[in-house]
Amino acid sequence: MTDNYENCRLCPRRCGVNRYINKGFCGTGSEILSARASLHKWEEPCISYRNGAGTVFFSGCNLHCCYCQNNRISNEIFGKKLSISELSDIFLSLQNKGADNIELVTPTHFVPSIIKALDRVKHRLEIPVIYNTGGYELTETIDLLNGYIDVYMPDIKYFSSEVSARYSNAPDYFEYASSAILAMNKQTGKPVFNEQGGLIRGVIIRHLVLPSHRHDSIKIIEWIAENVPDALVSIMNQYTPFDFIDPKFTEIKRRVTKMEYNSVVRHAESLGINGYTQQPSSSSEKYVPDFDLSGL
Repeated sequence: MTDNYENCRLCPRRCGVNRYINKGFCGTGSEILSARASLHKWEEPCISYRNGAGTVFFSGCNLHCCYCQNNRISNEIFGKKLSISELSDIFLSLQNKGADNIELVTPTHFVPSIIKALDRVKHRLEIPVIYNTGGYELTETIDLLNGYIDVYMPDIKYFSSEVSARYSNAPDYFEYASSAILAMNKQTGKPVFNEQGGLIRGVIIRHLVLPSHRHDSIKIIEWIAENVPDALVSIMNQYTPFDFIDPKFTEIKRRVTKMEYNSVVRHAESLGINGYTQQPSSSSEKYVPDFDLSGL
């Protein structure tokens, strides 16, 4: 693993692109791209527990899920170029605004630059740094982040290779996501909270229940219970069937039903999993951030 973007091998795509010259599978080159940096009050209660998470949304993604709610930045690659020093200043600015943490959203393809930015200011940050990822990670990249990240917040989207191939062109998704989560958990250990109930160290795994795929969700929940029982789990009910989703994906061109979502939640409860659930009202476009370059 190198500290630059030449012959890029930062994620399981291992596209090998020289991102100083061309764009990788993620859709970005070597320059940091971000679409928003602001206080975000709608994360899990242990993440946005006071003034809100200090979210930095990075543009581009190594998954390009066909239904992504952040489509404008993940697939359309909207964003503003930032230098490493500008990114460092954004971290400090969010802390000065009262952010509960610094939340790096979809950061995988910019890890070398993020590490350099944190090297400049980590000693001045009094709040945790959160790594919010789609879960498609190399353990080697997670190892690079040891000492920089306090809380990992990975998705685990799919168990079935057929499902992950269909929606994210990643048939090996579960293989890499499960290994990465084990590495994250090894780094952080059991969840640790501050006096206000904020998570300051640990892993919180997110899983978005998809329509027509509750059985895949249940397999994921069972894997979590068996392999990372101490992790917090957020079972998400916010899937929204956006108009941009290709009509060929007819099975996900609708919202998740109450039966589908509740069956996953009940199974998690039966296995003793701790964490968070969402109300059906969370499935709404109003919760999609306005990527207007705020705070950049």
